This record gives sequence, C-alpha cells and structure tokens, in this order.
Amino acid sequence: MQVNVSDLQAKPAGTIELSDAVFGQAPRRDILQRMVIYQLARRQSGNHKSKTYGEVEGSTAKIYKQKGTGRARHGAKRAPQFRGGGKAFGPVVRSHAIDLPKKVRKLALRSALSAKQAEGKLVVIDEARLEAARTKALVEVMGRFGWDSVLIVDGAAVNENLRRAAANLPHVDVLPQQGANVYDILRRDTLVLTKAAVEHLEARLK
Repeated sequence: MQVNVSDLQAKPAGTIELSDAVFGQAPRRDILQRMVIYQLARRQSGNHKSKTYGEVEGSTAKIYKQKGTGRARHGAKRAPQFRGGGKAFGPVVRSHAIDLPKKVRKLALRSALSAKQAEGKLVVIDEARLEAARTKALVEVMGRFGWDSVLIVDGAAVNENLRRAAANLPHVDVLPQQGANVYDILRRDTLVLTKAAVEHLEARLK
C-alpha cells in the first residue's frame, strides 16, 4: 500500500510503499493482549520479600506452658499469628517473566502496526531531526500535525536533539527501531515512523 510522506513542516515529501505483510494484516486482539501481559510481566522487578518464620529474630522458647492456662496452645512467638512474627506464604524474590514464542511476538508487533494503519493513526515522515534540543520546537511540530499523544520511531539511532526535546513532554516517546514494541505503540494515540524505521521494521518482520 502507498502512503504519503511528510516532513517536520507538515509539507508533502513524496510517498512510500508499505508492505502488506507488515502493515496490512488483520489485527489480532488476543495476540496483542498476550504480548502486553508478556511485556509488563518482564518489567516487574520481583524483588519483594517478607520474612518467614525461620527468618524472624526472636526466641524459639514456648511462650507459656501447654496445659492449664485455659488459653490456646502456642509455641514460639515468631509464629505468623503473632505481631512481629514471620509471614506465612509471603512474597519471595522471583522472576515474573513468562514465555512467549518469538513467532507470536513478531505477529503481535505486526498486528500493532497494522492496527495503527487501519485506524489512520500511522504517520510516515522523511526524517525525525531537530536543529536544536528545544521542547518548544517539538511542540510546534506536534501542533502542525495535531499530535497529542505520540510515539516517534526512528532508524538505528535517535536524533539526540529530538530525544532531549521530548524528555519534557509527558505523552511523547522517542525510540530507535530496535526498541519498537507493542506496549508503547498501543499506549500512544499516534504512531510516527521515519522512512528509515519503515525499512528496518519491514526487514525485521517480513
């Protein structure tokens, strides 16, 4: 499919042919959901930890005799039912990551790209480059296009001025093509690709 290419002045800069195998697929909502769960699970640090019975400091002595008190039978005060005791079945340090086949991950990224194209929220620009690292300059660019929430994906490397300008904007993300992922594509309203990003993504996903 052919789509128009613009420059950062919102002026026409030719056209580009997008591969139907990457940008023209029927979006799979189930695959997108699995991929988002996969990504968010991998982001969890998993460093939460509570002390168990054996890790709490304190005496192991029986707190009072077994019989004759009229009270429940108890051993050490480190038991979970006592204040300051160990946690029963508490969290431990572990990885939350789950497995997802590489084919499914590629299919999910193709689905995300195709969904943006089908919704008319995919924009292709010739290059993403600012002359100065000024947030005001990027805000002006966004105003020309009517962007509010946007993910900009460049080629192998991101322009440093653009990266620094976007750092102050809460709804703007800038990524190199190798960092393009389903979660970041879906969480932003508009997806902006440079021509270099299109070439890299097509080579990666065909």
